[in-house]
Amino acid sequence: MPDKPTVLFVCVHNAGRSQMAAGWLRELAGDRVEVLSAGSEPADQLNPIAVAAMSEVGIDIADAEPKILTVDAVRESDVVITMGCGDTCPIFPGKRYEDWELTDPAGKSLDDVRPIRDEIRGRIEALIAEIVPAQGATA
Repeated sequence: MPDKPTVLFVCVHNAGRSQMAAGWLRELAGDRVEVLSAGSEPADQLNPIAVAAMSEVGIDIADAEPKILTVDAVRESDVVITMGCGDTCPIFPGKRYEDWELTDPAGKSLDDVRPIRDEIRGRIEALIAEIVPAQGATA
């Protein structure tokens, strides 16, 4: 893994799960990780309930915009994490791929989205522990 790995989060609409994951990773890893997110069929805007759920924990994702998944985004990423987008993600040898089975927050209430948000946080914390060198560690 490079000194500053790039992580790409992919879901269908790039409006909920992938945006919450990107927000968590930016917040918890800071500038130690490059964060990208995209969707196979991006929505027009973020899911407002996902934005509200993240706001509750002090993370502002309101200015993020859903983006289309590109081959270049996958190519430049070290880790590609999919969330319910099926086989739409191109596969490149040598990349780390994970599929996170997470409930889609679309159409859910804030009470229903909070556990999804919290599960994503736990997965992000585990990911950081795996891909980000410990502070002060020497090679």
